[in-house]
Amino acid sequence: MRRRGFLAGAAALIAGPAPRVSAQPGRGTLLDVARARAAAPFTESPAALPPPFAGLDYDAFRGIRPGPGRAGMLPLGSGFAVDLLPPGLYFPHPVEIELPEGDGFARVPFAPGLFDFDSRYFGAVPDKAPGAGFSGLRLRHPLNATGRPDEVLVVQGASYFRAVGQAMVYGLSARAVALGTGGAGPEEFPRFTRLRLHPPEGGAARIEAVIDSPSLAGHLDMTLWPGAETVMDLAVTILPRRDIDDIGIAPLTSMFLKGPMRAAVSDDFRPRVHDSDALVIENGAGEALWRPIANPASLQMSSFVDDGPGAFGVWQTPRGFEDFEDSEARYHDRPSAVVRPVGDWGRGAVVLVEIPTADEFMDNVVAFWRPEAPLSAGGEYRFVYRLVWTRAAPLPEMPLPIRQSRSGREHDRPGTRRFVVDFAGAAAGFEPDLSVSGDAELSGLSLFALPGGRGTRVTFLLTPGEAPAAELRLVLRRADGSAASPVWLHRWTRARDGGV
Repeated sequence: MRRRGFLAGAAALIAGPAPRVSAQPGRGTLLDVARARAAAPFTESPAALPPPFAGLDYDAFRGIRPGPGRAGMLPLGSGFAVDLLPPGLYFPHPVEIELPEGDGFARVPFAPGLFDFDSRYFGAVPDKAPGAGFSGLRLRHPLNATGRPDEVLVVQGASYFRAVGQAMVYGLSARAVALGTGGAGPEEFPRFTRLRLHPPEGGAARIEAVIDSPSLAGHLDMTLWPGAETVMDLAVTILPRRDIDDIGIAPLTSMFLKGPMRAAVSDDFRPRVHDSDALVIENGAGEALWRPIANPASLQMSSFVDDGPGAFGVWQTPRGFEDFEDSEARYHDRPSAVVRPVGDWGRGAVVLVEIPTADEFMDNVVAFWRPEAPLSAGGEYRFVYRLVWTRAAPLPEMPLPIRQSRSGREHDRPGTRRFVVDFAGAAAGFEPDLSVSGDAELSGLSLFALPGGRGTRVTFLLTPGEAPAAELRLVLRRADGSAASPVWLHRWTRARDGGV
């Protein structure tokens, strides 16, 4: 999904408010609407837009702005305000939006007059636009300065949403659900068809959504607390119209173009270009897994089998401007996001999909939970979790957390690649446990302290031979065999030129 520009503009992970989503949804929510949708055949809304929203390019779409007091800066109470977003460009499908009114809710009627149109791109604007509707919403709340209504959340396109906390800019996105991601057939994008904003309470905003697609209907219930970290409690109910074995629960969607694991992917002045550089998993067995994200030459899909996952997230680990050298994109200020399931999600796998890309303008990384058992047509499946948007470092409680991963060709040994993994903390008393799949060969394993107290470095050589791929696994162990670091995992695949 195209994702740059038009959406741009804007501690311990278990800290924050206690989860508030009830185990059983109450009556009077939009869940009954979603159930009714699931019981009926799917009906697609027309994708063709009328003037003035039809045929817009990027600049013209950016030239439509919510009019203050009409579609923009509509007060919700408790310091929250909402902007209702126009259709056009990548967002043709209408979304009904309900705002609080009295003791209930009222649907906001759509009209072109709710928006201001830049005269450079628009002439006379008609009073009506039959078939058009809002494309989503933007939630505002003071984050960085008292009285200034910063953007906190954008809900727009399919079932996508993205959020920020203090001193962050938009980066990765989340979705209510993914369907067929990384599979052999075309991906299906369930979309929000109705959004309801509740009156804010206790410094939190609540949004409900109805989800619909050919294969399923669903309901999302989100409560959001903005702050230094923006915390969300979510309950997603899936109502399949067919048997589904390729579902993605709590999907996170990001971008990775290049980094020091394979910098030659892009000839670019910047040392790194990515929204996220690592998938981190706390699995049900108590292990901490660290998987560097890659931009491979061909689509890669990795599954990390688990039973009762503790957490998974995609992380932006470098936090210095010098790590990216990009004053416009501000990749160093983009959030990480971590999913913490509430209750037992049972057996399944965290799935990572990495899609080749030649630029930074497409999301090419997706991570999600896939239950082991398919979802059956006519069933009802509820997943409750906390989602945190953060700048914090992952796994700070580990004695030797990973700081970075690097690799490059060993120039005096054709067909061999050197890997470097740096850990925070002193190396004394720890031994590296390194393995590789298949017939690939490992050599040159060494562990040593970096100068100036910069931590511990492990380096080794991989000679894959004729193998198209190799799975690497590294962990630092204490004398008793227990892990003192996360388990570093990496799938090596051949470069675009066929070399190592």
